[in-house]
Amino acid sequence: MANVEQARTPGILVLATVDCAYPGADNAGQIHAEYPTNTYVVRVPSPVVFPEEFYLECFDKGIGGIIVMSCGHECPYEGAYNRLAARIGQVHARMKRRGLDTRRLRLCAICTVCTKAFLKEVNQMNSLLAERVPAA
Repeated sequence: MANVEQARTPGILVLATVDCAYPGADNAGQIHAEYPTNTYVVRVPSPVVFPEEFYLECFDKGIGGIIVMSCGHECPYEGAYNRLAARIGQVHARMKRRGLDTRRLRLCAICTVCTKAFLKEVNQMNSLLAERVPAA
């Protein structure tokens, strides 16, 4: 039954920074930790390069949730985390105007050894999205 539910649950896009979050996500795979199969992890230098429209277009194209996993204030690019947090805030405002649940876009700090935090974020997003899937 869980596989059927998961098959109907929309995808989760994870934008994971090369320096911090991606190694934590990669470690989850290396230790064969289980997490939802509807999760797509994309390794990026810095998520701040994605404009507001990117997130909204992802939702328009059927992505259920987006988790932006960054280095937080430890970001090697000066000021990037603050700009990213401001951009996510702007996207949240636009999501509200469109009637979209802002919980579908999350910003979190994940470090290189944060496998448990990575798994927690992905599983929480998957649970949120599963609640939204209509019963068959």
